[in-house]
Amino acid sequence: MVRDPFADEDQPDLQDVLDALDDPKCRAIVRNLDEPMTAEEISEVCDVPLSTTYRKLDLLTEASLLREGMEIRPDGQHASQYEVDFEEVVVGLDDDRAFEVGISRVPRTADERLRDLWSEVRKET
Repeated sequence: MVRDPFADEDQPDLQDVLDALDDPKCRAIVRNLDEPMTAEEISEVCDVPLSTTYRKLDLLTEASLLREGMEIRPDGQHASQYEVDFEEVVVGLDDDRAFEVGISRVPRTADERLRDLWSEVRKET
């Protein structure tokens, strides 16, 4: 699922966030992701099989807890990189006593927004 990097951040589905945070391997990925990494690097650092790593990255990205970007390489063999995309996750009740989720994010610089836009363009081509 391609996200518009300039769109207003919609809050993700509560169940997607809870499922991702309930998963021990997803939590290990978030704990170890202190800088942007490729899936291969994450797999190695977290000692998780690569196929499992891709499934967990999809789960975390769908929950809006990770952001997928592109590592531009001079040889043209670009690779997806993942980084943590939240500061805080809050689960609360709305006025109708239904559960809701809120995610606080660090504001992105103009360079980061441009990088995200370029990454989305690369995915589409």
